[in-house]
Order: sequence, then C-alpha cells, then structure tokens
Amino acid sequence: MAIERTLSIVKPDGVQNGHIGHVLSVFEGNGLTIRAAKLVRLTQAQAEGFYAEHKGRGFFGELVEFMTSGPVLLVCLEGENAIAKNRELMGATDPAQAAPGTLRKLYAESKGRNTVHGSDGEASAARELRYFFSEAFEMV
Repeated sequence: MAIERTLSIVKPDGVQNGHIGHVLSVFEGNGLTIRAAKLVRLTQAQAEGFYAEHKGRGFFGELVEFMTSGPVLLVCLEGENAIAKNRELMGATDPAQAAPGTLRKLYAESKGRNTVHGSDGEASAARELRYFFSEAFEMV
C-alpha cells in the first residue's frame, strides 16, 4: 500500500459547532497522521481559486460564501492510502447518503454544509496541498 498525503478541511460549520477535536481524533484513530494544520479564514479570492473547477455551476457562489463565512481548519493528512481512507471516513457528500458513523452522517447539516472536505484523488491532493501549504512550508 502507498503512503500518501491528502488535504482535509474542517469547514466553517464543523469549526463553529466544535467538531475539530473529534474530526482529528477520527483521522488519527484510523491510521492517518496529521503532518500540518492551520486555522484560517479564507478570503473570497482564496475560496474562488480553490473551487475554480466549479465556477459557472449553480452552487459556486453559495459555496464560496459558505467557505468564507468563518474559520476553517486546513489539514495535511498522511498514511497508507490516505486519500481513500479520508474519503471513507468523511462519508458521502450528501449526509442523507452517508454511511452510519461517518463524519458527514454525524455532523453535516446538508449537502452544501457538510462539515469536511477531502481531496478526491492523487492529482487533486497534490494541487490542494500546494494551494494551502506552500512548497516552502516544511511538513514534518
């Protein structure tokens, strides 16, 4: 199995509702190591750039507004098959479709306010980590 790094974000609803500690403990309890983390409030430009692939889609404006509505926790996770493991732990984007015990089933309010984000593949993980953690930032 491959050791990978991936990005996870505890979104504004997860931060506001006090779920950071549990989210991180779920990651660590399932073999993922936190290599870097920072609590930030995204600017509109940062959120628009991060979600640029969705520009032009009906939910883009609402997504950017939500992601800039409060602080988010940006996390670099590392471990065996970290990308797939993170996605499994998060659950389906729509909490109504998420498996019991997943983070989104536990905490998400809706498909749009779904508590956590995770990279969906190797290319997006690399791009997303570079977006928020500059190459000069040395991850332990």
